[in-house]
Amino acid sequence: MCGIVGYIGSKQAFPILISGLKRLEYRGYDSAGIALQQSNGITTYKKQGKVSDLELFINKREVSGNIGIGHTRWATHGEPNDVNAHPHTSMNGKITVIHNGIIENYSRLQKKLVDRGYTFTSETDTEVLANLIEYIYIKGNISAELSVRLALTKVIGAYGLVIMCSDEPNKLIAARNGSPLVIGVGTNEYFIASDATPIVEHTNRIIYLNDKEVAVISPEELTLKTILNDSLTPIIQELNLDIEEIEKGGFDHFMLKEIYEQPKSITDTFRGRASQNPPEIYLGGLYNVFDKLDAAQRILIVACGTSWHAGLVGEYLIEEFSRIPVEVEYASEFRYRNPIIYNTDIVIAISQSGETADTLAAVRLAKEAGATVLGICNVVGSSITRETDAGVYTHAGPEIGVASTKAFTAQVTVLTMIALLLGKRRNTICEKEYKEIIAELYTIPKKIEEILTYSEDYKAVAELYKNAANFIYLGRGCLFPVALEGALKLKEISYIHAEGYPAAEMKHGPIALIDENMPVVIIATKDKSYEKVVSNIQEVRARKGIVIAIVSKGDKTIAGLANHVLEVPETHMQLAPLTTVIPLQLLSYYIAVMRGCDVDQPRNLAKSVTVE
Repeated sequence: MCGIVGYIGSKQAFPILISGLKRLEYRGYDSAGIALQQSNGITTYKKQGKVSDLELFINKREVSGNIGIGHTRWATHGEPNDVNAHPHTSMNGKITVIHNGIIENYSRLQKKLVDRGYTFTSETDTEVLANLIEYIYIKGNISAELSVRLALTKVIGAYGLVIMCSDEPNKLIAARNGSPLVIGVGTNEYFIASDATPIVEHTNRIIYLNDKEVAVISPEELTLKTILNDSLTPIIQELNLDIEEIEKGGFDHFMLKEIYEQPKSITDTFRGRASQNPPEIYLGGLYNVFDKLDAAQRILIVACGTSWHAGLVGEYLIEEFSRIPVEVEYASEFRYRNPIIYNTDIVIAISQSGETADTLAAVRLAKEAGATVLGICNVVGSSITRETDAGVYTHAGPEIGVASTKAFTAQVTVLTMIALLLGKRRNTICEKEYKEIIAELYTIPKKIEEILTYSEDYKAVAELYKNAANFIYLGRGCLFPVALEGALKLKEISYIHAEGYPAAEMKHGPIALIDENMPVVIIATKDKSYEKVVSNIQEVRARKGIVIAIVSKGDKTIAGLANHVLEVPETHMQLAPLTTVIPLQLLSYYIAVMRGCDVDQPRNLAKSVTVE
């Protein structure tokens, strides 16, 4: 959950590293640092805080050099401070390391190194790794490359690493296991990063490192090996990413930009996959597993956070349309509870980044059990896409804001198409409904555009309740997961405590919390449970609770009961999650802005959770 950059070539490394760290700051922002190979050795600068704090700290110091590495941190071992910031240098100054991941056996390795005379200045697992590499390097009188490979055979855990050796100044060594690492290929220069966002402005030629691979890089060449010294041929892929996609584009925050991008991201997700004439769903990424999908007796969905909420929506849709039982699991709990997995099961792993450590571990467990594993991911070339049997990309484009928005609606769009496809293939959805929903899916982007024109309404409600201590979110059916997602968004970026519940569960406990100070957000669009939701609203009002209702456009009944109504265009009830989530995203956004919170980089969070 940290951001790594590296450069080796003929250009000045410092501006490339700083620019790259700013692009990666969504992966961690409690401290930052760089190390440069200079004429007198390796010089390191690091500082608690954001990349801008590092820039101020360096100010006008000497930062020349054509080789360097940089890091922006999300702390796992050791509190955020200058000492614990990366890069870390070994005791004798031979090895400098930046690291994304966790070394699980660091304590045991550290004890052995202490017994051999090593001392440590930080609280991090990364410093242990730097000293381990140095110890092997000095004792064995061997190359830095061999020292790194030998050290990694003793390491248990996840890592994305870039290493510099003071005795081998024209070289960078990169290694990966569990934590993502990509290498951009230029002309006599190479760029290293945790993902492609810092690389796209320099080159569109990319090498994705796989687990337990080590790259040795000089300006003229790159060699690729396994940790055990098996030679590999690097596979260079073309990166399909525009620099404009990772800029704010005139918006105040990436999150707001990404909320407003949802009409496009949903369209891009179903374009070429949903046809109105004839009405059909085409998911070519699942072609090789259609026979297994047709025969499926159970589907397991594994995901974390917002992706888990999308999975819950998928459960309602798949069961409704295809009549296959679905279980939605927290990936973070899945492999620790000895789950029952049959070789006839279909397991769907959902992850925006495709690198979520818990979800990736669940994928591997499911594959070991013989299940067919599908991926729903946003990032081409990510680990989950490479390790699953088949899958569907969401085509949401880069999502930089830590609080996920367009990834959710893109994932729900994919799950809707999967549910429709399965229903059609299994003859469990009637032809009329199948056609109606496909036709309605095409209208969703325009309906979201309409919702986005009501920004002043969301601001007005946000202004009234920006200082509330708690919120409750309620929804029924496939809108219950939307209530969970709305509560999560508010918690993530405004730091207001919020909980989501099925509306029918309110009287089984949460109603005790209702008083005149409690805002209750109720998703109350017109569907088969509408009358029940009206009753829930009356229960809240009877206890003087504040009702903020998300309603179908033109609703008069709830308008007469609620304190505030936020309208959305009417749509098919199974597609309502795509429209009703938009007001919740905007409400959370405006509350966070009015509270002075860092919307794109909320405290204690990082975008891509690549450690457990």
